[in-house]
Amino acid sequence: MGSIKLSVCFNLHRNIGFNPHFCQWRPHSSVRNGSCSVASQYKRRSSTSSSSEEAKCKSSTPQPCLKKVLVPIGAGTEEMEAVIIIDVLRRAGAHVTVASVERDLQIKASLQVNIIADTLISSCGQETFDLVVLPGGMPGSARLRDSEILKTITRKQAEAGRLYGAISAAPVIALDAWGLLTAVEVTVHPAFSWKLSSFWTVTSNVHRDKLLTTSRGPGTAMEFALSLVEQLFGKEKSEEIEKTLVLVPVANGSEEMEAVIVIDILRRAKANVVVASIEETLEVVGSRNVKFVADKLIEDAASSEYDLIILPGGMPGAKRLQKSVSLRKLLREQALSNRIYGAICASPVVVLETHGLLKGKKATAYPSFSGKLLDQGAVNAQVVIDGKLITSRGPGTAIEFSLAMVDKLYGKERAKNVSKGIVYDYS
Repeated sequence: MGSIKLSVCFNLHRNIGFNPHFCQWRPHSSVRNGSCSVASQYKRRSSTSSSSEEAKCKSSTPQPCLKKVLVPIGAGTEEMEAVIIIDVLRRAGAHVTVASVERDLQIKASLQVNIIADTLISSCGQETFDLVVLPGGMPGSARLRDSEILKTITRKQAEAGRLYGAISAAPVIALDAWGLLTAVEVTVHPAFSWKLSSFWTVTSNVHRDKLLTTSRGPGTAMEFALSLVEQLFGKEKSEEIEKTLVLVPVANGSEEMEAVIVIDILRRAKANVVVASIEETLEVVGSRNVKFVADKLIEDAASSEYDLIILPGGMPGAKRLQKSVSLRKLLREQALSNRIYGAICASPVVVLETHGLLKGKKATAYPSFSGKLLDQGAVNAQVVIDGKLITSRGPGTAIEFSLAMVDKLYGKERAKNVSKGIVYDYS
């Protein structure tokens, strides 16, 4: 998938809790992603700098074939909604402009996450967008509502017959206040539905009525964003984006049971799993002499970006994975980009520990290797999830390990559905 160029400074401080059997995934602390040039050169700017901002906005205008999207943000914007919308639309290939309605580019979102916009809303008044979409949150929705420039942009968007949308509190607080919910059905956050001036409300997660698409809240943001992708690019692109891209590297000596279980369950969950051989040929021979053929060589797979990289164990397979330069680079980039990675059996120690990818993390591994883990705090757990790291003990825990990944990628409901298909009790 293409790189995500959202400038975000996350200030998250959470305690990581562990269950002796299954350790739940908590937000990784002190994450920072400043991939956008605006972030690296960030200086506090006031609204008086609108002329320079306008020049910047025009200079970054994409080619006509690209879809242009405006996502405004303000103090108190719901960060999950904003980031999911921006992430998914950029993955689809849209040129997304994140515009602050405040005097500065940096805003403090509803749960104290600091987000840096690409530009100020004042630079976008003369721009034409294929889609204008408002994240919710309070008082973020009110801050959007109070922006006269955004109000004008959104009204013109609707009058010109172009797409617009809002989620959570924003349909009520902003769109309704601007008179843009007349004679249309909408869905909103349950806590705000009573404030609508009309009675044209529905309770679906996402609802589209003519040009307007609305949604209920953070938990429906992914579905909402995918609906917007479908409207901009078509159903095929939406389905492509929905599929999580997973890399499973294999080598001669990899534990075939672990590899096959991981691949099988993730594919049942509709993930796009790429099996990559680190050998010179696609065919590899597992630790129990089972022969199987990978989809790609690791060098060919290295050009993509993955939502999840997961390593099977087995010896000497783990040692061969550890020696792969291409895989080592992919794993380091995965960790630096705060994307999910993990391993089972011998690989947490032989590969991840060796490459310094378990530093400050709790993990587990096959019992005969777990004593080599620097942090012994969770070595007896079947599956350990610490931030973006997931590890497990061996072949007997591979099903639970795989379903835990499905749970974290797609939610518990999909994990339960997959478990029913393989007749496994997952709760």
